[in-house]
Amino acid sequence: MEYREALAWLYSRRREGPRGMGRVLGLLEALGHPEEAFVAVHVLGTNGKGSVVAYLEAAFRAAGLPYGAYTSPHLLDFRERIRTHLGEIPEEKVVAFVEWARGQAFPEPPGFFDLATALAFLHFREVGAAYAAVEAGVGGEKDATNALRRLALTVLTNVGEDHLEALGGSLEAVARDKAGAIRKGVPVVTGVRGVGLGVVREVAALRQAPLYLLDPEDPLFALPAPPALRGAFQEENARLAAAALRLLGFAEEAIARGLREARNPGRLERFLVGGVEVYLDGAHNPPAAEALAREFSAYHLLFGAFPRKDIGGVLAHLLPKAKTVRYARAGEGASRVGEPFFEDPKEALEDALKAAQRDGLPILATGSLYLVGTLRGLLTTRL
Repeated sequence: MEYREALAWLYSRRREGPRGMGRVLGLLEALGHPEEAFVAVHVLGTNGKGSVVAYLEAAFRAAGLPYGAYTSPHLLDFRERIRTHLGEIPEEKVVAFVEWARGQAFPEPPGFFDLATALAFLHFREVGAAYAAVEAGVGGEKDATNALRRLALTVLTNVGEDHLEALGGSLEAVARDKAGAIRKGVPVVTGVRGVGLGVVREVAALRQAPLYLLDPEDPLFALPAPPALRGAFQEENARLAAAALRLLGFAEEAIARGLREARNPGRLERFLVGGVEVYLDGAHNPPAAEALAREFSAYHLLFGAFPRKDIGGVLAHLLPKAKTVRYARAGEGASRVGEPFFEDPKEALEDALKAAQRDGLPILATGSLYLVGTLRGLLTTRL
């Protein structure tokens, strides 16, 4: 089997029935419980999860530890999701896992995310990871990543309006689902506010989990170095990561290097094309779009999204500062949001570049990480 065939099979796996842990637990049992081989930090929340993992990963690397990092989605290649101190998971490891999985007969056929999670945990065990930073998918309590066994810390970044339909239809329901991943006695670091904070306090108290609330004045959340990732909103993510690392016992030098050296492609990532600044960001829900828009005074907007997202809510924050707008297809099944619409994101970008070269404003491409991944592929090869 070739790598592309393995990916095609993985992408074709669809979860059947309601959300739940049964599928991934069946996989992990069949693999000999690889999730027991490493100490984990579980990172949940509506926004900022990938950035927190990026800071943790960089600190693990700075400390010289064998580690694993699991994030989603990827931008260009599936292998980006599963990283260790040795780099991205090798293609042959993905192929071998798919060949094994295809030969299994599970009572509940696992979906794509179940399989990807189990593969990540298996790979972390095989490379001898001491720590793993694991980003949750949708929600928390019923998310496949909640199968982690040796949980040292939970980071809950925030609670906002995303995946409302899947998680109960209200902010309180979203908070309850994410807080459902809090474990008995396991410390929780959080930046949650408002309605969500009340839920998190309640669950943490019931489960006797020490709760650390983001406070820039608290030395636990101090920044020993400026965070590498762009955007004012990254300060909160960096403070959460710094607090998590201190609670885990990491040295200040490793924490500082982690903040300085973190990388998270596609999150307010800047490119310079023909003298024009092009920013890529995967903001796909209203809170993320609101934070992103605050970073600019004006821009040429390139936008693409999927129908399951709150497109109107996202655009309400982005359009007021947009001098011009172009819509592009974010990927298979994406929405035709408005006009002018480009089937090919490359054509949309080229058209936006013409306008930006005339007035000097930057281009902001956002709405979906799938669109960002496509554009990043073009920009890294310079169109």
